[in-house]
Amino acid sequence: MQIQGPSSFIGTQPLFPTVTSPGGETKPGGAAVDFGKAVREAVNSVEHQQGKAAVSIQDLLSGNGDILPVVTEVAKADMSFKLLMAVRNKVIEAYKQTINMQI
Repeated sequence: MQIQGPSSFIGTQPLFPTVTSPGGETKPGGAAVDFGKAVREAVNSVEHQQGKAAVSIQDLLSGNGDILPVVTEVAKADMSFKLLMAVRNKVIEAYKQTINMQI
């Protein structure tokens, strides 16, 4: 039986992972991504999903289209909104914990 030490794994994984921002920018070394830009893109994405859902509902009400695509679009919009709210709540919770820290 042969036991390999940690030196046998060196070089198999990058020392600093690559970070990809929501805009598709790749930054090596775990460089900071603009948080405000990431939030704006996330909100715009949710807004776009809700707009698509509203258009599909209008199409269904006007008699153009089927119910299945409408339900799918509404479910996508609902899920993305719930995810955005969950992230918002986590950010607010982290902010409150940071404010309450003892110095």
